[in-house]
Amino acid sequence: MTEKELIKACKNNDAKAQRILYETYARKMMGICLRYANNKEMAQDMVQDGFIKVFTAIGSFNHEGSFEGWMKRIFINTALEELRKNDILKECIDIDTPDLLKEPDYSAIEQISAEELLEIIAELPPGFRTVFNMFAIEGYSHKEIADALGINESTSRSQYTRAKKLIQKKLNEL
Repeated sequence: MTEKELIKACKNNDAKAQRILYETYARKMMGICLRYANNKEMAQDMVQDGFIKVFTAIGSFNHEGSFEGWMKRIFINTALEELRKNDILKECIDIDTPDLLKEPDYSAIEQISAEELLEIIAELPPGFRTVFNMFAIEGYSHKEIADALGINESTSRSQYTRAKKLIQKKLNEL
């Protein structure tokens, strides 16, 4: 079954097609959710909520752009909604001091695996982790992050800078 046929079958509420879609993308979407969640259980809830939203909104997918990209946006938004709902992003505070704007040395990053880096990112405070993921991994601009999280653009920048500094500190401790 091609992706187009799979999407069409899901639009017709075909349970078998929905299962195939879930099995095809669940692992990737779990990876996205794990980057935002505080723990595995929260990520699993985000995945379930995300797939419910995908199956509910699949009729609006019009084959412009990639289907996976469309789904990815749904899962990122689902994760952000969960963080806002649980007030986890309250740590996003507006601090913009000159000390935070100094660029740290990132040479240690070349000596660790991607898995080790993801573990370090997962240990960041939720506000830092969310902004870091959205900017560095998902490619959102600070304006888009600020709009999505209901914070100032300068807060997004400072959270990103602080996240990078914490990551560098943890890398130096390895």
